[in-house]
Amino acid sequence: MPLLESLHCRMGVSWRLLIKELGAFGIVGGVCFVIDIGLFQLFYAHLGWGAVTAKLVSTLISMTVAYFAHRYWSFSHRARTGVRREYLLFAAINGLTLVLGLAIVAFVRYPLGQDGALELQIANVGSIALGTVIRYLSYRRWVFPAAPEPTTERRIETV
Repeated sequence: MPLLESLHCRMGVSWRLLIKELGAFGIVGGVCFVIDIGLFQLFYAHLGWGAVTAKLVSTLISMTVAYFAHRYWSFSHRARTGVRREYLLFAAINGLTLVLGLAIVAFVRYPLGQDGALELQIANVGSIALGTVIRYLSYRRWVFPAAPEPTTERRIETV
């Protein structure tokens, strides 16, 4: 019975951590979306920056806020592998999911010939949803990996 109780306890902790991760991931994503939109509006509409420059800077700022929020909140219980390594992977994953989103919208618009706002918005929302799943799984796997389990030899030493 102790083995079953231990397994049940570990599964409970795992589910709680997963729910914590997903909840924090969603909140960080929502807050950073608002930061990105707000900064773009500030830079473009109120400060007179060019649209591309405003978007680049608003994205870099919101992405940096997202990285630190994920590092110190969403995935705070995971292993630390260095800010430089983590941030570069984080930025690469965000860049790849951005390109994927652009490709999906471009595919719907050009080869499929859809130019209606509804069709393109559906493609946009679909690309955001797909990108979100890819980012979450990638962050867990590569950016903020799980802490390594103690080896059998180490477990024997601590017993």
